Amino acid sequence: MKQTKRFLSAAVALVALAMVNMSMTTDDEPASRIVENGGSGPFKAVMKTEPTLAAHTIFVPQDLAPFSDKNPLPVLVWGNGACANSPFEHVNFLNEIASHGYIVVATGYMPKEGERYRGAMSTTEQQLESMDWVIAQNADKNSPYYKKIDVKNIAVAGMSCGGLQTLYNCADPRIKTLMVCNSGLFNQENAGSAVGGMPMPPKSKLKEIHSSIIYILGGETDIAYGNGMDDFHRIDHVPACATNLPVGHGGTYGRPFGGEFSVVALAWLDWQLKGSQEGAKMFKGDKPAILQREGWTIEKNAQFETMK
Repeated sequence: MKQTKRFLSAAVALVALAMVNMSMTTDDEPASRIVENGGSGPFKAVMKTEPTLAAHTIFVPQDLAPFSDKNPLPVLVWGNGACANSPFEHVNFLNEIASHGYIVVATGYMPKEGERYRGAMSTTEQQLESMDWVIAQNADKNSPYYKKIDVKNIAVAGMSCGGLQTLYNCADPRIKTLMVCNSGLFNQENAGSAVGGMPMPPKSKLKEIHSSIIYILGGETDIAYGNGMDDFHRIDHVPACATNLPVGHGGTYGRPFGGEFSVVALAWLDWQLKGSQEGAKMFKGDKPAILQREGWTIEKNAQFETMK
């Protein structure tokens, strides 16, 4: 009997030690995973966690050597669909953007391969934490991101609930551009159809937008189509456009390299954050390149064509 007790005590001690070691590994060594061989862009990306930023996932080029204060990484801050506190549905899309020379800071915990998040909902504040973090990292001499982040060129974006979080935060002066995907603010008459826990700012919130904005929607079968298009038609004080691809509410995020949504999102980000005139061709003029891509449509407000 004593021998059995000693054996059980030893077993418990070993389990406890293993748990401590696992905890130390998790805390001291940021987890990471390569998605789709690093993406199709010229800067192969990695998905990772950072010990200095809890409950967020980073997508960033694996090799930071090409980036400096003269060639910094623009920023994409991302909020997830269903207010999920993990970007598990968007890893291909976000990884692809990072592979083209961006640092992406997504709300929520890094998903394991094939894992679906089923925990508590995310919050609007996590997007603000993302901006706080990139600015702090860029200024920290001990950070691998020191003077490698373009903190003057930050896009805030999100899908569905993440789009509502984005619009909730739209007045933040650090934002250079907004990207609202499969989303839009609820009207008073359909607000009851929203999922509990989602941010629900009124339509008047749109007046607080101070940057350019693009809506990337899934066409008329997208449950957010009506809300998103209504938003777009109300915005007359900043450059705005609404693009649609008839794929429904789920978009193309999970397709290889994020599918068509990543192509349009990258063109927008390249134009708005990097000043790329090649990116601008996707949207500007009487014959924008987006119309040469199968299925896409675009609408632009009066302010839009004034952008350089």
